[in-house]
Amino acid sequence: MLMLLPGGGLGMNPTMDDMNLIQAQRHLVRDIGEEIDLEIGPGDDDPSFANTPLLGGPSQEPSAEEQGESKQMSMVSEIPNADQDILKAQPAKRKKKVVKRWREEWADTYKWAYVDVKEGTARIFCSVCKEYGRKHRRNPYGNEGSRNMQMSALEEHNNSLLHKEALRLQMASKDKIVVDKPIYVKALMSKTAGSIIEAALKRDPHEAEFIQSVQEAVHALERVIAKNPHYVNIMERLLEPERMIIFRVPWVDDRGETHVNRGFRVHFNQALGPCRGGIRFHPKMNLSVAKFLGFQQTLKNALSPYKLGGAAGGSDFDPKGKSDNEIMRFCQSFMNEIYRYFGTDKDLPSEEMGVGIREMGFLFGQYRRLAGNFQGSFTGPRIFWSGSSLRTEATAYGLVFFARLILAELNKDVKGLRCVVSGYGKIAMHVLEKLVAVGALPITVSDSKGYLVDEDGFDYMKISFLRDLKSQQRSLRDYSKTYARSKYYDEAKPWNERCDFAIPCGSQNEIDQADAINLVNSGCRILVEGSNMPCTPEAVDVLKKANVIIAPAMAAGAGGVVAGEIELNHECNVMHWSPEDFESKLQEAMKQTFHRALKAADDFGYQKESPEALLHGAVISAFLTIAQAMTDQGCV
Repeated sequence: MLMLLPGGGLGMNPTMDDMNLIQAQRHLVRDIGEEIDLEIGPGDDDPSFANTPLLGGPSQEPSAEEQGESKQMSMVSEIPNADQDILKAQPAKRKKKVVKRWREEWADTYKWAYVDVKEGTARIFCSVCKEYGRKHRRNPYGNEGSRNMQMSALEEHNNSLLHKEALRLQMASKDKIVVDKPIYVKALMSKTAGSIIEAALKRDPHEAEFIQSVQEAVHALERVIAKNPHYVNIMERLLEPERMIIFRVPWVDDRGETHVNRGFRVHFNQALGPCRGGIRFHPKMNLSVAKFLGFQQTLKNALSPYKLGGAAGGSDFDPKGKSDNEIMRFCQSFMNEIYRYFGTDKDLPSEEMGVGIREMGFLFGQYRRLAGNFQGSFTGPRIFWSGSSLRTEATAYGLVFFARLILAELNKDVKGLRCVVSGYGKIAMHVLEKLVAVGALPITVSDSKGYLVDEDGFDYMKISFLRDLKSQQRSLRDYSKTYARSKYYDEAKPWNERCDFAIPCGSQNEIDQADAINLVNSGCRILVEGSNMPCTPEAVDVLKKANVIIAPAMAAGAGGVVAGEIELNHECNVMHWSPEDFESKLQEAMKQTFHRALKAADDFGYQKESPEALLHGAVISAFLTIAQAMTDQGCV
């Protein structure tokens, strides 16, 4: 029971702060699983904030705690004026503006968080878990007023397994939306060729990337099929992969948490020989992308001087932001399942997006351990230490050599010509390097957030600086701080920059119809595909109508196939190749590929000056080679 004392104040321990009677209590409650409740009160140091409701909903009944607080304040109000003056003279503890501070400091970091009122109390919730969470639907998260404690609670939820599971479901939902978009179907003059696409659409209606690559191939083969109707059955067999492998890839991160990704490997066709094809690690990797890459690789290998089968695969694992140990554990888990399908006479993987020297080393190390010998080694840098010296540059250098062959047919020289390059990976950087070596003027590179243009063009010193920025994980924007004649454009693509030819080295469908129009208006007359299928069907139509020559990736990107086969040759492995010897070998292989595509186009009525000559001729030459082998081997 409380009573007033003569000296003023309340009958309690004099060492206790009198204001504790009226200070609001906050508590941290941990419920089942990962849930953490957050009660947020108004801030005394911000009157406007205290009077503004978080959400415009009906007023809530006061809680028991608030009622108790109200009673205690009433008791204080009954204290005589002299005693109240003593209480006022003592400093009051200020409450923290939890919601406002959280909004200002962590809104960008925790984009999933939002504030709502539950049972009369303002709390922080997770929007991702609320919509996609399987095991917990309410998901109130946060902490009391302490900055460090609140930060800890938010970070704890951000790293929780349940939250990561919800993020994966959200990503899968977004991927599904992209796949379900209407597929652009080109009009074909031949009903026979049209029936092939209709059959593919009926069988795989949601595989947008694969259907797009099939349409491009069938469109190029329209005259071939019209002259030889029996090729319809060959094409129908070719479009169904020989083997599709989908498997689980569990791995453990550095915090000891378990994750599960999905792995893919598609053996598309082995009529010409054992499979060769890349491994891609990217969050948007799926079966449709694996089939599209495998189909493109099959045609590319058939067009190259080395007759090989085609394959592709990878995982929806994202190596960005992962430690070396995490990537090693993932690669080892990936190889534990797929190793039985690899070997020199079966399938040898190579680098692709998200897979470089580090990843290939981890993959091969686990393969060697499981296979028990050094045979069946993979193509790729540092795997054959005594092999060719230009393995990493082969694909990029081949693109530049192919561009020079096209210009030579047009009686033009590459020196002084402006070139627009997209991408910021190893292929793009080596393309810049070789363009400078042959006297061209590369002016752009790009990343996922925008593009960088240097009006003076890149040189070796600037390319070295770009590599330093990438290795230090710095933004391309920092380049402009050193070179004043350069500029970085956010949320934009480089295709509106004035140029003579372009080499896209990003990803599939990076050039849409509007980008193609910008390229034409910018003066571009040659487009060399550095990535697989970089143009949408609508963009290809715009470029062809403007007489822009398109060099398809299956022809222009054959340098990687050539280098890989040179490395696998035993004679090459016991001797060191000089850069000059290797470049000579690579240029000869690219020249053979170029003339093989032009000859096939000419055989079916496409003039070499036509923008469709290389685009269609490459597909025709590759298909006829595969079709002959499939016919000889029977229905298998």
